[in-house]
Amino acid sequence: QVQLVESGGGSVQAGGSLRLSCVASGYTFSSSCMGWFRQAPGKEREGVAAISTDGYDSYYRDSVKGRFTISRDNAKNTVYLQMNSLAPEDTAIYYCAAVKDPACQPGLVRDEYKYWGQGTQVTVSS
Repeated sequence: QVQLVESGGGSVQAGGSLRLSCVASGYTFSSSCMGWFRQAPGKEREGVAAISTDGYDSYYRDSVKGRFTISRDNAKNTVYLQMNSLAPEDTAIYYCAAVKDPACQPGLVRDEYKYWGQGTQVTVSS
């Protein structure tokens, strides 16, 4: 049974930092591209960052480039999202997701992701 469990969310002031973690189990983690998505109240879920199976390639939405960094540790079955210079518009529930395809390329198309975590809340106050 595939499980993705996020942690690390919380409340911070604008300009602060948070590091999200997502631990995967139930499948071969190193064979899947991973992504982070977020959903703010009343908005569509949007892709934030994605990373290749080996961690060498990554992709970001424009609004987080230079502020967020995605990384992974295949030995720990964990993907991370380091978020710096947080702004109120970053407030959302953050989800990690997995593409179970060893030939995947990192991207932010939601429908390409097969497995999803339950999410972790990030709240940024001004």
